[in-house]
This record gives sequence, C-alpha cells and structure tokens, in this order.
Amino acid sequence: MAKTLKITLVRSVIGYVQKQRVTVKTLGLHRLNSSVTHNDTPQIRGMINVISHLLRVEEIEQED
Repeated sequence: MAKTLKITLVRSVIGYVQKQRVTVKTLGLHRLNSSVTHNDTPQIRGMINVISHLLRVEEIEQED
C-alpha cells in the first residue's frame, strides 16, 4: 500500500524567513487552509520537518 500525505497550511508565513516561505510554495500551498496531497517520500518529509510549525499533516492509506 502506498502512503499519501494530505498537507494543510494552518499558519501564515508572514514574519518567517525566506527559506520557509519558499518551502511552503514548493509544496504547492498558496493561502491559509489550502491543502495538497503528496506521496510519502523522504524529500517531502524533509520539507515538512522544516515548516512543521505551519502545517497539519494527515496520512492517507491508499490501496494499489
């Protein structure tokens, strides 16, 4: 079974450093409460760890 992550931006990026703002855009998040889904990979997990204080992450189990 492949895991998918649902990532939601729950805090504003105002007042945070440029690197964190870029990471939010790289994940595909644009405004508060917007959500995206990504496959569970080490690269995505690394980006989530950098900005975990701004996000809510849910694991979604999908059957192949």
